[in-house]
Amino acid sequence: MSQVFKPKIAIVGSGAVGSVIGGLLAREGENATLIARKAHVETINKNGLFIDGILGSFSVHVQAKEELTFRPDLVLLTVKAQDVESVCRQIKPYITDVPVVTLQNGIRSEEMAASLLGEKNIIRGVVLFNAQFLKSGCVTYGEKGSLLLGEAFRQNGRRVADIAGILRRAIKTEVSDNIYGVRWTKLLVRVMVNSLEAMTGLSFKECMRYPGMRRIGMFILREAFEVVEKAGVKLEPLPGLPLTVFKLIIKSPLVIASLALRLRMSSTDTITSTLQSMRRGRPTEINYLNGEIVIQGRAVNISTPYNLKAVELVHAVERTGRFCSPLHLESQFLSG
Repeated sequence: MSQVFKPKIAIVGSGAVGSVIGGLLAREGENATLIARKAHVETINKNGLFIDGILGSFSVHVQAKEELTFRPDLVLLTVKAQDVESVCRQIKPYITDVPVVTLQNGIRSEEMAASLLGEKNIIRGVVLFNAQFLKSGCVTYGEKGSLLLGEAFRQNGRRVADIAGILRRAIKTEVSDNIYGVRWTKLLVRVMVNSLEAMTGLSFKECMRYPGMRRIGMFILREAFEVVEKAGVKLEPLPGLPLTVFKLIIKSPLVIASLALRLRMSSTDTITSTLQSMRRGRPTEINYLNGEIVIQGRAVNISTPYNLKAVELVHAVERTGRFCSPLHLESQFLSG
């Protein structure tokens, strides 16, 4: 009997998200290899990868390496946005004509990857689930969700459908004909949620307990939405968040909008990748989140003081290690 071909999948930058995806692929018998930091790799090779959360708790044997040293059939790029270019340079010798799925926050990773690897090889992906890195060898799949994929620079075809079929064996995966719009809708949510968490050190659910924090969140979101509308971006709904509901929240009077925000978007107490980075003392992707709104705002001649302030305060926390209290944050955003 002939052996079924299993494509070699390299998950490059396997922190929380990459480890969850790679671990679940390996659990389903796929040929997945995690490319990760030394301590994570050593623990996985010794004890396996431990995953807990929505699927229960289990260990899975998955290959792990510190560097990519073989030619894969598929690359899932799960590094932070600020590391895309340097990592693409490192792996380029092994991935000529290999499809690369970019899975970063923000909207710029495809262009950065394509500048080094070629547009024809890039597939845009959007992560719509929560994962947390607990310690080396241990991650949490905190919120069952999905992946959305789409060709970054050409129309969807057989290739992206086949890749979605592979990933679907481990996690719900769909193909979108407007993956760029999906990325932007997610960015709108992230500029609010991630920045509030990164500035305060609190989960978004905890942030939503404070009326002032809800107002700040709405100001950041509304400003970003104004930029997106002026730029003419066609947004796409996210699972569980129809565009009609999302736009209704944004455009409602502030008191109603802030209450709707608390009810609609703070049901779970997970924390974002940005706050996880802060807690580990590592740089965040804030320049590719709120910073992107600032850049796009300048391009369409819209002032973005709230998003600019968020970028400045997150960088201040990165430098000092001191989070802002809700009261201090109110004084920064709402005074005057």
